[in-house]
Amino acid sequence: MTDLPSAPATGAAWDSRSKDVLAPASPSEPGRTAPPRRGPADPVKALMHRHRELCERAVDPLEIAAGLEAHGVTDRAAARFRHRDVFSLAEELYARVPRDTEPPPPAAESTPRAIGWAPWAPLPGVVCALAVAGVQLTTGGVRLAAGAVGALAFVVVLTLTLRRGPLRADPRTRPAARLGAGWLMAYAIGGDGLLTEAVHGGPDGVWPLNPAAATGLAFAVAPALWCAHLFSVQARRKLASSRGLAEFSGRSRPLLLASAALFLGCLAGCLATAQLAYGEAAFAEGLALGALLWLARLLTAHGFARAATKTLAAAAGAELLALSCVFTGRLPGCAFVGRPVEAVVQTWGAGAVPAAVCGAAALALLARAAAVLARASAHCDQ
Repeated sequence: MTDLPSAPATGAAWDSRSKDVLAPASPSEPGRTAPPRRGPADPVKALMHRHRELCERAVDPLEIAAGLEAHGVTDRAAARFRHRDVFSLAEELYARVPRDTEPPPPAAESTPRAIGWAPWAPLPGVVCALAVAGVQLTTGGVRLAAGAVGALAFVVVLTLTLRRGPLRADPRTRPAARLGAGWLMAYAIGGDGLLTEAVHGGPDGVWPLNPAAATGLAFAVAPALWCAHLFSVQARRKLASSRGLAEFSGRSRPLLLASAALFLGCLAGCLATAQLAYGEAAFAEGLALGALLWLARLLTAHGFARAATKTLAAAAGAELLALSCVFTGRLPGCAFVGRPVEAVVQTWGAGAVPAAVCGAAALALLARAAAVLARASAHCDQ
């Protein structure tokens, strides 16, 4: 029996390479009898042997469909195997491959997971609020110590919370992503004050910080986890009820946009509450930064850490570049370097720089997420 070619990177390659195996040969001269068909009489059997390991360890046909899609098998390629789509092909593979009988997973498996991480969700906001209170109520060296202890406690609690929730990712997440996210958070707290002081010739001593941005974003961790959980659960359900990859893609993209809109609404509420509590304005840049961090973590949790890392690094680099331009403009003959940033700050305020940078980066990640999270393979392990 002739084996099928190994799965390539794209479905188009499957179509062209599988045609020679599955299609009958045509006679080269009129009146001449066509040679006997060389392809396999049962093409699904050859595919089953090719992906036996995937079929044996799959817990349902959806996992096989996701694995086939990851190997480049599209609905069009499934037609070569005499099926209307990849889901139908996966159902036959699941039925034909023998496996050890195991009890099916409980239907309410997601409920214990939600209960497990739900108590952790508000902790980053609570710890951040306590850290801000400690800084505001102390002076001198005690204030510095309170700020350092509060920042360390917030990082620890945030790390533990993300590792338990639906936004959990590989602990070996790229260091560049962590550095980028850390810089963006630090800039949200003190970057606007430093940029304003730099434009006016400073800083002269300690520049003002913005506790509203830090507290609002910290309390937004809870809705970020719940929105990500909602997206994952609903995407899994739509994957189970879809009749093809194209149908699932068409249904998953509106779900992603709705989840993002829901998170932005919750984030706006957190930022507005923090702004009323501390009297600091950090709404636009906080909204853009929160959306960027949520989309980056969502992509990382679904296995697309590279795009998230590059975007976070680019956004952090752009903010650092804006600060560098202002300080470089003080050098002799380099005043022109800082004029664009100074014009932006004097016209729209220092918050316009992070709002524009993080907003553009968030839109880029949203477009990327709409493309890759519409794949069945992005939800096979969720």
